[in-house]
Amino acid sequence: MNIIEVPAKEAERLVPMLQDLHALHVTHQPERHIPAPGSDGLAKWLQDWLSGEDVFALAAESPQGTLLGYLIYELQERPALPVRPAETRAMLHHISVTEAWRRMGVGKALVEAMQARALNAGATVIAATYAPFNTASAALMKGMGMEPVLTMAEWRA
Repeated sequence: MNIIEVPAKEAERLVPMLQDLHALHVTHQPERHIPAPGSDGLAKWLQDWLSGEDVFALAAESPQGTLLGYLIYELQERPALPVRPAETRAMLHHISVTEAWRRMGVGKALVEAMQARALNAGATVIAATYAPFNTASAALMKGMGMEPVLTMAEWRA
């Protein structure tokens, strides 16, 4: 398995895994998500997002070129506030591993690669968000040394 950077122009390679991840969220939180968005729209959205200066996609690729999993993270410069110091944060936005490759270290390898790249770029904080139903993500983040620090609640009309 190789960890590669996926450029914006190849964003469509991530769409099947994004659809799988999205379906999980639709199942558990249907009021928050649009069911079955089209692959063309997802590819365009990913391409636009990954074109951002500080947004990166990493993927685990098999020797045959098949993607086993991916993650998307962003480097964020957060200025100092009266209540906290300035920081460079690596924010992990998405992580998905194809079902056949789950629990085999793919997610861990992706997060380790992200951490190394982020620290090399000057990050002082590695952060992630995950839904309360996503116990696999929660376990991965805990295994990587991340602990919850905030809880977000919302109300929807």
